[in-house]
Amino acid sequence: MNERKTILICDDEEGVRESLNLILGEDYNLAFTGNGNEALRYLEKANPDLIIMDIKMPQKNGLEALKELRQKKPNIKVIMVTGYQSVETAAEASKYGILEYITKPFESSLVKETVQKVLKSPNSIT
Repeated sequence: MNERKTILICDDEEGVRESLNLILGEDYNLAFTGNGNEALRYLEKANPDLIIMDIKMPQKNGLEALKELRQKKPNIKVIMVTGYQSVETAAEASKYGILEYITKPFESSLVKETVQKVLKSPNSIT
């Protein structure tokens, strides 16, 4: 049997973290942070298989955290979550190897499908 993959979920909204826990917790090991700074601290000690990160967060938003993240762990897979997808944001995130977006509010089947697809894909940046 395959070893369970670990996903870091970084979102400032507790409801979103709880929803993703319900959707993904049965199949994956999950860790949670509430902003980009916490995510970067977590990544100093851990190496998850995937990060699901919100774009709009206090202290350090998802794009700012992603820029720093790519310097430290260039090959980690990331899915961005947004309630405000724009062409500019998509273009900015794509420079940093974002494979997929999940737009809020999200459907559980779409989240599961997207996570499976990204985990099976080759690394986003080589």
